[in-house]
Amino acid sequence: QVQLVESGGGSVQAGESLTLSCAVSGDIFTRIIMGWYRPAPGKQRELVARISSGGITNYKDSVKGRFTISRDNDKKMVYLQMNNLQPEDKAVYYCNSSPSTLCAWGQGAQVTVSS
Repeated sequence: QVQLVESGGGSVQAGESLTLSCAVSGDIFTRIIMGWYRPAPGKQRELVARISSGGITNYKDSVKGRFTISRDNDKKMVYLQMNNLQPEDKAVYYCNSSPSTLCAWGQGAQVTVSS
């Protein structure tokens, strides 16, 4: 069974940066698109960014130019570098596969941004 463990959350001031990490167990990792999600109004979770096994990335419009998703297939890790954080970015961030969330959700990483 694939397990996801997020880390790296914290509390920052607006304009500061954080990097989230997601450790993925299981051999499936290298073959799937991975994404970072956060709760959104009217949705359980929305996709913030995703990255294919070959490194092709996509971003939600509101984070383009500020967030960068990356992965290390050898280490089975996915990262989300978040720069110029804004209060509206405050959320619990989760990683999972995309577009279908194939894995059980982890505990998430709490990101708090104060203005």
